[in-house]
Amino acid sequence: MRVGILGTGGIAARHADAIAAVEGAELVASTSRRLETAEAFSARHGGTAYAQLDRMLGEAELDLVIVALPPGAHAGEVERIAAAGINVLVEKPIALELGRARAMVDATETVIAACGFMYRFGGAVERWAALDAAGETGRAGHFSGSFHCNALHAPWWRDRDMSGGQMVEQLIHIVDLQRSTMGMPNSVVARSANFGHAGTPGYSSEDMSAMIFGYDDGRIAVLHASNIAVPGRWVKGWQIVAERATGLFADWNTAEIVRTAGEVASERVAATTNPFVAQIADLRDAIANRRPPRVPLSDGLETLQMVLAARRAADERREVAL
Repeated sequence: MRVGILGTGGIAARHADAIAAVEGAELVASTSRRLETAEAFSARHGGTAYAQLDRMLGEAELDLVIVALPPGAHAGEVERIAAAGINVLVEKPIALELGRARAMVDATETVIAACGFMYRFGGAVERWAALDAAGETGRAGHFSGSFHCNALHAPWWRDRDMSGGQMVEQLIHIVDLQRSTMGMPNSVVARSANFGHAGTPGYSSEDMSAMIFGYDDGRIAVLHASNIAVPGRWVKGWQIVAERATGLFADWNTAEIVRTAGEVASERVAATTNPFVAQIADLRDAIANRRPPRVPLSDGLETLQMVLAARRAADERREVAL
């Protein structure tokens, strides 16, 4: 599987390392807004640097392109990749407005197209999903999750018009786990604020938020985030309370799953899966076998609907229907 990467930031480097760890995958090309940036990336990770996406698509004989652009920078690149007949993995969030996201999904119907929700490949996440599929957990009635950090991040991340804000760019990972576990909710209420960075030049993202998703059958999901927590730490976790089991997740690989129906029994999961590597391996196999990827690009659209609705609910201070 010959892979090219569009964008050469931190997440692109994570993908490059994952490609190097997957048998049968090779990074052969990269491109960025500036050729010297792509050349520096290629010097570290291998492959040929290109100054233009279209030239990379025409010359590199690619099987897959990973789109690792800031969400506000998308301007038809995914459509051009698909039009060239090349499969694509798009980092989340796939866009900052639903029309742009739908255009991506529609344009990629004839290729294999995936969304970069790599949390789903964690060992603990997969264990819960397997138990759920086997009918051992029962319906999930309550989901809670959080994402707390303390960093200025990249300039584009601080700019809400480029990143979408913390709810849209970071908390979306946890929201996606909620949606993949419980399905699409019916409505959301939310609050957000720029509490600690109002005086920081260029910082227009929120740095604290909370949202409550409601389901018409009574199920509830509560998620919250901040960017004023402990510097240097990324504290993420979630809990799933279902009819016959409760899952307490410290991260994608680490959880305690407690059977709560009948005799209470606890199972601890401590996997070592690298979800970026597992994601690339899944795409390698999907391309080889012409099957859908485990996390299709349409999932990126559906989860984006949720976080954009939550952001709107916070901005307008009202309940928003989905």
